[in-house]
Amino acid sequence: MADIRQTAVRNNLLRLMSPTSFSAIAAHLKPVDLPRGFELSEPHEAAEYAYFPETGIASIVARSPQGQHAEIGIFGRDGMTPAAVVLDAGSDPFSIFMQVQGDGFRISTELLKSLLDQDGDLKNLLGRYVQALSVQGAFTSLSNAVHHIDERLARWILMCHDRTDGDEISLTHEFLSIMLAVRRPSVTTALHVLEGRKLIYSERGMIIVRDRPALEQFAADAYGESEREYFRLLGPYN
Repeated sequence: MADIRQTAVRNNLLRLMSPTSFSAIAAHLKPVDLPRGFELSEPHEAAEYAYFPETGIASIVARSPQGQHAEIGIFGRDGMTPAAVVLDAGSDPFSIFMQVQGDGFRISTELLKSLLDQDGDLKNLLGRYVQALSVQGAFTSLSNAVHHIDERLARWILMCHDRTDGDEISLTHEFLSIMLAVRRPSVTTALHVLEGRKLIYSERGMIIVRDRPALEQFAADAYGESEREYFRLLGPYN
């Protein structure tokens, strides 16, 4: 396998590593395709690999014992998974899988844990990412509680847009219904609201952002707080 150059990677966490930390981890990174639906980790099971996406969007979904489910977070080139490896927690109760296909790198979780034990700077960097991810989950809970579905949809589209090249985002109604924890007819209605305001264009399996500034204005305080926390801890990732 060819050497992985730090200046060529797109994953923000890999880019932010010190040259020493990156050199140590790069020796064990393997490029992988990440197709839609690919399971990155399963609930209550220790993951064999940790993943650092370069492209695509992964979804973190919480499920109740009765099968109810809702998305509590997303990440792409801004992050990695599973956070449980960084926290030395073994596993977590979430289902984490690709919602928008992409590619990235993987490393054995055992190797990553060993590197974290040896490298304080690496542990600090990934720990700051876990903090940013937890803040995103907290503000997702807040948004679900206090914001109208139209604003929540605008928030999720903006978050996906942040992690996508260009203005076209591959988002199915099924994915959006999980994002918003609502039925598909409610998704359709909310999409029509945003389309009517000329903020987006929606077609089967695809959303095109037409007016990003106006979409942010429409989302109001539903969007931005967790993004500011990520920036404070780690800087920009676009």
